[in-house]
Amino acid sequence: HVQLVESGGGSVQAGGSLRLSCAAAGGTFSVLCMAWFRQVPGKQREGVAAVDGDGATTYIDSVKGRFTIYKDNTKNTLYLQMNNLKPEDTATYYCAAASLSFQVVEPGTGYCRRGMGYWGIGTQVTVS
Repeated sequence: HVQLVESGGGSVQAGGSLRLSCAAAGGTFSVLCMAWFRQVPGKQREGVAAVDGDGATTYIDSVKGRFTIYKDNTKNTLYLQMNNLKPEDTATYYCAAASLSFQVVEPGTGYCRRGMGYWGIGTQVTVS
């Protein structure tokens, strides 16, 4: 069982930056495929970016060139560096981990190929 706790959300003006963190406990972090999702009220949760145990990454088109996902295996922490933020990035951001180890990212999407099994409680990002 994997437990995930996000931090780093907040309010920022358009063009600004934030870095989200996700501390993981349980499981073998280095081989986990992990992702960041976001959701706004009334809309489906969407995968934004994912990274697998080999370091392969994938992003949705709307964040390419602005967001960077990466893992620090020494700290069991997943990050999402968000630059040049836009009002449409406003959402609750969730950290997620694949259910099974050694999963890979699904290219062209923001999630892992066989889906996500563990979720954090979310952190709010507001861009004005």
